Amino acid sequence: MVAVEWLSDEQQAAWRPFVALMLRLPSALDAELQKDAGINHFDYLVLSGLSEAPGHTLRMSELAAMASGSLSRLSHVVSRLEARGWVRREPCPGDGRFINAVLTEEGWQKVLATAPGHVTAVRELLLAALTEEEFEQLGAISAKVLAAQGYKVVIPNQDGSP
Repeated sequence: MVAVEWLSDEQQAAWRPFVALMLRLPSALDAELQKDAGINHFDYLVLSGLSEAPGHTLRMSELAAMASGSLSRLSHVVSRLEARGWVRREPCPGDGRFINAVLTEEGWQKVLATAPGHVTAVRELLLAALTEEEFEQLGAISAKVLAAQGYKVVIPNQDGSP
């Protein structure tokens, strides 16, 4: 039998609210996006990621990394977004082995219509409870934990646009 080092009372006191946040925040953001735009949070990450890319175009593999999803999941989502006319796929001009996802004009309009409500929800659900310094610390801690797990955090845009 393997000996387990249980969490201390202090660690439990930090862990439990963190777990509650991880469970509640995504569902709250999904609910807001479903109500306001008829899409889920992953759909929005894909659309907004494309909106921030040069020429509104990214290789599928890069888009999957940006949205923190698998290529398989992304492929299913892009198929659904294609059916709605918001995204199209095309061969990568520089290397035909890759497929690019391209945000259409209709997709761009969807991002523009959806972004204000989403940003408002993020501000209400998270930023309103934190100082600017705490929010920056949250980002740094999140990036550190993800990096320790081998995940690369892709931040495409720093100017605050959709």
